[in-house]
Amino acid sequence: MSDPGRVPVRLAASIQGPAGAPVLVLGNSLGTTSALWDPQLPVLGRHFRLLRYEHRGHGIAGRAGAGPGRSPAPRGPYTIDELGADVLALLDLHGIERALYCGVSLGGMIGLWLAANAPERIAALALCCTSAYLPPAQMWADRAAQVRRGQLAAVAPQVVSRWFTPAFQARNPAVIAACTAGLERTDPEGYAGCCEAIAGMDLRASLASVSAPTLVIAGAQDPATPPWHGAVIASGISGARLAVIRGAAHLANVSAAGEVTSALLAHLGAVAG
Repeated sequence: MSDPGRVPVRLAASIQGPAGAPVLVLGNSLGTTSALWDPQLPVLGRHFRLLRYEHRGHGIAGRAGAGPGRSPAPRGPYTIDELGADVLALLDLHGIERALYCGVSLGGMIGLWLAANAPERIAALALCCTSAYLPPAQMWADRAAQVRRGQLAAVAPQVVSRWFTPAFQARNPAVIAACTAGLERTDPEGYAGCCEAIAGMDLRASLASVSAPTLVIAGAQDPATPPWHGAVIASGISGARLAVIRGAAHLANVSAAGEVTSALLAHLGAVAG
């Protein structure tokens, strides 16, 4: 559980899209920024008012006016409860009582927490390449310690290699270079604290309490959260549907942008009307 003495962080965020449209909150993966959703913006932005935010320590500093900027990174460790409370505080700040939510990886974990702990705030849920429980905890603790020693750049190549299939990497070296550079710019304490939140997370017992209509998307070749992780979530949430994207790894919304966008629009559009 979160420390009751710690207050939510005011997350860097941007909001765009038609006034009066249903609000769709977009949560990105660990080590990425809200630019992760750029492939989906042209389509989703026509139907929804998009609220993109940056996890603690994520984002690009100095982007005020040109993007969300960077979220603060208080000293960790963090918990999934705290990261979820950050998003609730963001909704309150913008006067949003109820929203659709879509998240990739860590963003999806936070979405699960929100749907289980604040169900009145989440109208529908889309979870991409994520998990309700992602051990071993020691691996996350070791990575957090390595990053705090100033070795984020050393971690980056191995992490990014799990985001895309070898074939995609070979065809898209510029994408890989940009993702690697973006990861290396993440605040070390923010990244490490988020690692520790994942290490301590276990949302499996909360799945049955999720009432929001839920779509789970998995990448068929995802080594970080293989499809069976998505199957666990889908089987635990009443009425949830699982879609497995062929030829995609962990960041399926980038490498299979069209297919993922279509699936999101069909699911979220049906709920929002």
